Amino acid sequence: MARLIKSKHEQALVKKPTGITGFDEITGGGLPEGRPSLICGEAGAGKTLFSIEFLIRGATQFDEPGVIMTFEEKADDLEKNVLSLGFDLKKLQKQGLIWIDHVHIDRTEIEETGEYDLDGLFIRLGHAIDSIGAKRVMLDTIENLFSGLSNEGILRAELRRLFNWLKEKGVTTIITAERGKDSLTRQGLEEYVSDCVILLEHRVINHISTRLLRVVKYRGSLHGTNEYPFLIDEEGFSVLPVTSLRLDNAVSSQRISSGIPSLDAMLGGNGFFRGSSILVSGTAGTGKTSIATYFADASCKRKEKCLYFAFEESPRQIVRNMNSIGIDLQKHMDAGLLEIHSSRPTLYGLEMHLVAIHKVIRKFRPRTVIIDPITNLITIGSMSEVKSMLIRLIDFLQSENITVIFTALVFEKEPSTQTDEGVSSLVDAWILVRDIESNGERNRGIYIMKARGMDHSNQVREFVIKDTGLELIDVYLGPNGILVGSARKAQELTEATGVEMRTHAITRKDREVERKKLVLEAKIASLREEFESVQDELNKTFLEEELTNAIMAKNRQELTNNRTNRKSANGKRK
Repeated sequence: MARLIKSKHEQALVKKPTGITGFDEITGGGLPEGRPSLICGEAGAGKTLFSIEFLIRGATQFDEPGVIMTFEEKADDLEKNVLSLGFDLKKLQKQGLIWIDHVHIDRTEIEETGEYDLDGLFIRLGHAIDSIGAKRVMLDTIENLFSGLSNEGILRAELRRLFNWLKEKGVTTIITAERGKDSLTRQGLEEYVSDCVILLEHRVINHISTRLLRVVKYRGSLHGTNEYPFLIDEEGFSVLPVTSLRLDNAVSSQRISSGIPSLDAMLGGNGFFRGSSILVSGTAGTGKTSIATYFADASCKRKEKCLYFAFEESPRQIVRNMNSIGIDLQKHMDAGLLEIHSSRPTLYGLEMHLVAIHKVIRKFRPRTVIIDPITNLITIGSMSEVKSMLIRLIDFLQSENITVIFTALVFEKEPSTQTDEGVSSLVDAWILVRDIESNGERNRGIYIMKARGMDHSNQVREFVIKDTGLELIDVYLGPNGILVGSARKAQELTEATGVEMRTHAITRKDREVERKKLVLEAKIASLREEFESVQDELNKTFLEEELTNAIMAKNRQELTNNRTNRKSANGKRK
């Protein structure tokens, strides 16, 4: 969140914290301590409430008693008016923390004699301050105090006396004043003698009201100069100090699941970056809310709080509808992990919605926020105004490292997929869900338009919503384009049939090959036997020849030996 940084020159200026949500951030610490501040605005702008809350917060949070001096409303009326906002002035009076004094001013008794002064007021106010040791004072409203004076010289002199007296007392004072026709106040003088001037406005445009606060003047201090929306509810005053996208927020590299595994797979298998902003857009009935609630369910399953802002359906409707697809949001609500806030966009103006969202987020402290749908905000503002509001919201959520999902409606007759809000260029990831009509059917297709810093699929998936949940299915590309629905199923059956036929054909060929293999193996075995038989015959003939030759050689040797022996015997005889 944007915070104002004090300069070296303003270190000497001490500021009194108001305790009002957001205001102290705008002013860099609160109102100037020991000085009077002027709160001006038209009737019903919230001047009295702002001032009373300043005193009550001081008494209850900072142990600083306060004095309320009213010139218009009586004490009883004032107590009743603020009791509805949770402020019990009677209790604080009994505790000695608040002093209420109603001063009646009769215009007929005021004469411009030159002797008119505020000494009586100073005595009365001084007694109240000293009685409880007040540190804060509220004067409401200053017009009644000077309504009978037309002499500008006397008026200016008495105003200066009043402001100087309050400074001398060292009390931090808020003075309320009605808005003038051509100036900030009726007299047109109070803003010049005040050290701090705050303007409250209550605008009604196209029957929608918006409350705005602006710090017109702050002597000796830097301060926000823009118009800041503020909200008045049962907890009092809340100001939204977010002004612009500063682009200096810390970022996280942690990835969190979308709750849909097949979608995570399209995002590289890891889901979205924590603290990023995601836009889910599409035509009516394409399942944008279902995707968002799956993300909420995944967040709660991680034991992380999720805040759901719905502009179309009530919490009970959302819980019932999500039960039909297997998501039980009620158990997360019972566990305190999920809160669903439903309202019509026309309940507030854009700025008031921004303040309300900001306040609930600050109170609940979620890790995930869902806004469904942002398209409805067009009913209360122009496209540029809605875009400005969403920029500020994205800036705030990023500064808090909160992951946000926006859903947006894309009209079927639009020539492009650009959303009316023009935020597609601002978000970190953009998922588009669209209708795919073919064969007399309406089916859904989903694809990722962009995902900054993440590897993601560029393919279209068929998006199917079943009673068991969400599923992303690969589409088929046929001769006439993408096949989805029954055409996809027919293609799947065709392919399955083809696979079966191929399997059957392969099996039949395998059997034929096996039979041929057996026949060939039998022939090979027969030839091997024939070869072995021939080989045996050849070996037999060869062995017989060798045996015959051996026998003949032996016989020849024996014959030779016999002849030799005969010759030797004949010689001896002689």
